[in-house]
Amino acid sequence: MKFKNAQKAFEYLYDKINIEGCNFGNTKALFNVGFFITNPLENSIKTDFRRFNLKYAKREWEWYLSSNPNAEEISKYAPIWKNHMDENGEVRSNYGWQWNRGMQLDKILDKLRINKNSRQAVLSIYDGKEISTYDYDTPCTNSIHFQIVNDELCMTVNMRSNDLWFGFCNDQFCFSKLQEHVANTLNIKLGWYFHFASNLHLYNKFLNKNN
Repeated sequence: MKFKNAQKAFEYLYDKINIEGCNFGNTKALFNVGFFITNPLENSIKTDFRRFNLKYAKREWEWYLSSNPNAEEISKYAPIWKNHMDENGEVRSNYGWQWNRGMQLDKILDKLRINKNSRQAVLSIYDGKEISTYDYDTPCTNSIHFQIVNDELCMTVNMRSNDLWFGFCNDQFCFSKLQEHVANTLNIKLGWYFHFASNLHLYNKFLNKNN
């Protein structure tokens, strides 16, 4: 599937989950869903019934840029983070903290500078070897893979679990900002964004909001 922007993707997938989704816990879910977004910087969801909070999305992106896993401040604007904080107020889902661990982001930038055909520019986030640290918060993103295709910086996001209502809308905003950051750092054009979710779902309370 291919969509012009995140809003088009959201609207199509919202309807598809409502119509074709499988009951899965307290959600309706689709499995192994992948799609391209051709204009990743058109990342604001303007769908009336969604009421996407662009100000919060920008705040979350700034939090990622800080690389600070402490969620006490961001939880003032999205209280759900309080459910995921450990005894130190920290979470595992500050993706900026994740992509800077071991200088991952710097290393992939170096790989792409040295070899524009590299297939190794991958940020690892969810790590099965660290499951013992996920008592409070488990990252939903497996990896982010950057490739230079036809002299454009393209990106593939692989999600183990993705709530369409909040997760996709906020994640795609922050990931597209990361893609822009990497492209600007490398001084190349921005290309496509491919989003893949093993489990793409809507919680039952968010079903049929477009009626």
